[in-house]
Amino acid sequence: MRPRVAARPPSEFTPAIPAFIGRDHVWSQPALPGVLVAVRFAALLRCPGRPVIKSLFFILRLAVAWFLGFLLLVAVWDALPILGRFEPWPIVLLGLITFPIVITGAFSHLRRVRLMTGHLEPADLGNRQRRQIEIPFEAGEAFDLLEAAIRELPRTEQVEAARDSLQVRAKVERPDTYGELPLGRYNPMLWFGKRNQIFATVTPGHDSASVTLICEPESGAWSDWFRVDDGTNLENAEAITRAISRRVAERRRGEQAVAAQTATEKELTVARLSLLQAQVEPHFLYNTLASAQYLCRTDAQRADEMLGHLIQYLRRSLPRTQDELSTLGDELERAIAYLEILKIRMGTRLTVQVDVPEHLRGIALPPMMLQTLVENAIKHGLERRTVGGTVWILARATDDRIAVTVADDGEGFNNHSSGTGIGLSNVRERLRLVYGGRADLAVVANFPTGVAATITVPATFDQESVHG
Repeated sequence: MRPRVAARPPSEFTPAIPAFIGRDHVWSQPALPGVLVAVRFAALLRCPGRPVIKSLFFILRLAVAWFLGFLLLVAVWDALPILGRFEPWPIVLLGLITFPIVITGAFSHLRRVRLMTGHLEPADLGNRQRRQIEIPFEAGEAFDLLEAAIRELPRTEQVEAARDSLQVRAKVERPDTYGELPLGRYNPMLWFGKRNQIFATVTPGHDSASVTLICEPESGAWSDWFRVDDGTNLENAEAITRAISRRVAERRRGEQAVAAQTATEKELTVARLSLLQAQVEPHFLYNTLASAQYLCRTDAQRADEMLGHLIQYLRRSLPRTQDELSTLGDELERAIAYLEILKIRMGTRLTVQVDVPEHLRGIALPPMMLQTLVENAIKHGLERRTVGGTVWILARATDDRIAVTVADDGEGFNNHSSGTGIGLSNVRERLRLVYGGRADLAVVANFPTGVAATITVPATFDQESVHG
């Protein structure tokens, strides 16, 4: 005897049963097709909120089409002289067999559509589905996303893509839901073709594209009165839409990751730049103070002059806030203060020539760049030379760009200085982060000796893009 389980009264702690459990049943080996039709119809009627009228109209339309089709066959039978002498019982028998199968297929179609969408709407019940998909990319990228989404559909074959006309066509084999049933290959639903087709067109827009997607049976529109597609075209349309949405979301996440990485790089550059601004090279400071101490005993006027330049240099080297921009004029004053100190220390061995027009001194420039080029010219070009040399600081405007050059006539490129040092690498990285590809640093040999380093930046400087 089968054990019985006592029913437990519902309580607030009883988990809610998912809605589909009470409505989905597995029916095995029905005795008659009519029984299956009745059972499925009853299942549809039990569904709360089910638009029964729409479902009945859909099934009624299919039944009427087949009924009229068989009436037409009977009329043709009677009109033919050879067959008119006999009763049209073969057509009647065929109708009696076909009609329950067609109605059963219609209920299966309704149920499958409801399982996919959760509701029954006239637009979802049709064999032909149309979607309008907006993609926030230009037409070429949208076409690539669309083609990839269609090619990844299961059972896709004969994909034709025309990039010039922005069109994609494909054939999709329909799953054979009746192939394993007895006499399934004689199912009238398979008389009108076993494949679906997809037509998709990309329409370019302003910084976006619109995709018109059509999924339909391979047979003509007239066949919709006699057959259903078991929701396969609805499934194809939804699958392509999901695939495009997923790819767009992945692209957006990639862009956000790149933006986050760039922001992190800029923050690191801000920290590095602040450190450079706050850090005065110890050897330079020690040597300057030692020279000032010596001059205090031998030449008080020169000592006072050196300390004045040192104060000016240190004042310009204080860290700035993130939102404060430096200018070419400020950077030039810092570089000149640095060079004036070295002129006192090096004497006649160092000559400085500055040619920066006054109207260019207000041009915004990220801090410490000019200072780095000047320090390189001294350390790697002139400091080790017995005869010293000259440092030139030049600025020129060409079209919408500003070129700032620091040149020397020192030792030039050698094993210790090849134009790829840490200081110059930092300048290049800073230019890349601030300006992207709109700025560059060029280091070339000066004539007849020495090195010339030129920073080229846009004449207009967006403060929002500068982080330091």
